[in-house]
Amino acid sequence: MTDEFEDKPWEEQKAQMPPYPKSENLVRITVSAVTSFEFFVDTASVSVGKDGAVRYTLVARSPSGAMNVSFEGIRCDTRERKLYAFGSTGNSWIQARNADWVRIREVTANRQHAALADDYFCPGRIPVRTTEEALDAVKRGGHPASR
Repeated sequence: MTDEFEDKPWEEQKAQMPPYPKSENLVRITVSAVTSFEFFVDTASVSVGKDGAVRYTLVARSPSGAMNVSFEGIRCDTRERKLYAFGSTGNSWIQARNADWVRIREVTANRQHAALADDYFCPGRIPVRTTEEALDAVKRGGHPASR
């Protein structure tokens, strides 16, 4: 007889590619005082899956105006991130070749994933529960529990 409360292995749900981001849906996030890039989350893409992963589109803009667009996910329980797709010319997605979950590392300048995990989607290492809670954190400039 099995215990209905025993830990079941985590099973990732299939990620649905969001529409390509539109500038009116981009909200700037604070990453680090030492980075020269600006980072934005597309609010139309944010979702919390049944598997607990938070998925979102991230836009990074360099000081020269070049933009990198990526569709990504974060798992709070393991502090990992995943890259699902890159933005391409013609406002389309290119599937990432290496779509493995990797540990989020804390680095000073390029800490966008650590900032998203710590300050927005996993405050105190506790995952947001709903898409609305994740969106609220992005729009407020951080989750209230992360302060």
